Amino acid sequence: MSEMRVIGIRVEQPQNQPVLLLREEDGERYLPIWIGQTEATAIALEQQGVQPPRPLTHDLIGDIVTALGRSLREVRIVDLQEGTFYADLVFDQNVRVSARPSDSVALALRAGVPIHAEESVLAEAGLVMPDEKEDEVEKFKEFLDTISPDDFKATDG
Repeated sequence: MSEMRVIGIRVEQPQNQPVLLLREEDGERYLPIWIGQTEATAIALEQQGVQPPRPLTHDLIGDIVTALGRSLREVRIVDLQEGTFYADLVFDQNVRVSARPSDSVALALRAGVPIHAEESVLAEAGLVMPDEKEDEVEKFKEFLDTISPDDFKATDG
C-alpha cells in the first residue's frame, strides 16, 4: 500500500471530463481517476482553501461524522474493476465504509487524513511519467493528452 498525494484536478477535453491525479509520496507512479464534476469542484475548492458560506455535501458529511463522535483515519483506494475504482473510508475502531474515490478524497482533504492506494490498483492503473524539469501540473496536462478512460478498462488478456 502506498500513500498518495493529490496533485490536482484537470478537465479533459473535448469530453469535459474531470480527472483527479494522485501521486505516490515515496514512488514514481501517478494514478489518474476520472470523476464527476460535483466531486471535482469539491476537491478543487478545498485545495484552494475556499470556504463556502454554507457547508457543501462533503463538509456536511465531515460534520456529521464528528457530531456522532467518530473520526476518519484514512482513505484507501482498494480496487479497480472494469475501469471503475473503489475506495474505503476507514474510521476509528477500524470501521470501514465503501465509497467512491472522488468522495473519499474530498473527505480526506477536509479531514486532513492520508490517502492510500493498494499495490494491486497501482500495478494495474499506476503510470510512471518521465521525470523532467517541468512542474507536476504541466506533466499532468501532457499526460492527459495521451490517454483516455478506455485505457483503464479491463481486457480479457
